[in-house]
Amino acid sequence: MRVVTLTINDQLLSGRDDETILQVAKAHNIQIPTLCQLDGLSTWGGCRLCLVHIHGSDKLSPACVTKVTEGMVVETESERLNKYRHTIVEMLYTEGNHICSVCVSNNNCELQSTAQNLGIDHISLPYLYPSRTVDASHERFVFDPNRCILCTRCVRVCDEIEGAHTWDVAGRGINSHLITDLNEAWGESTSCTSCGKCVEVCPTGSLYEKGKAGGEMVKHAEFLTYIEEMRKNHK
Repeated sequence: MRVVTLTINDQLLSGRDDETILQVAKAHNIQIPTLCQLDGLSTWGGCRLCLVHIHGSDKLSPACVTKVTEGMVVETESERLNKYRHTIVEMLYTEGNHICSVCVSNNNCELQSTAQNLGIDHISLPYLYPSRTVDASHERFVFDPNRCILCTRCVRVCDEIEGAHTWDVAGRGINSHLITDLNEAWGESTSCTSCGKCVEVCPTGSLYEKGKAGGEMVKHAEFLTYIEEMRKNHK
């Protein structure tokens, strides 16, 4: 591990060579949008909202999984990047059934906030209107797949933090979807500990607690970094 010097948005910065572009940017208050990344969980790199341009490369690179190197020059904002991010968010909205006005996480939704930050005030792509059944079989929680964006935060927190691995992803492409255990109803799961960690990390309100109003759906994901730090200290 060594310290390297790099440039992000014309700012000369330093970071460790085991850090990603996203980590160094965050440390210097440079905002890069992301939905799947969450401190305390493994990095998946699935949403692609954190794409950045690295000088010397024609392709765009995900900031959450790209390690910094000496002399690297990075741009996090450009017309090309904004176009990609707009398209990604619009696709997330049209692929599901995101109706903000009746959502339990209205005004407490990361997808909604990301769209607002990107200046998205309408959707230009055709809606798919998928038919997805809500699973309210669990005694405490509800899973609404209509609001799921497959960020896999719930899958990772259930596996890596709780050790239950109740959640997983089945299917491929447009048919990908979340399942519990072997595609059983959530209320019939034999592995679920009802800890609620998956609900805490869900960015859209796809997972929520029964009887909770929108204002009560504020998430407290900082417990992840606390658990991660305690485990490091224990080792």
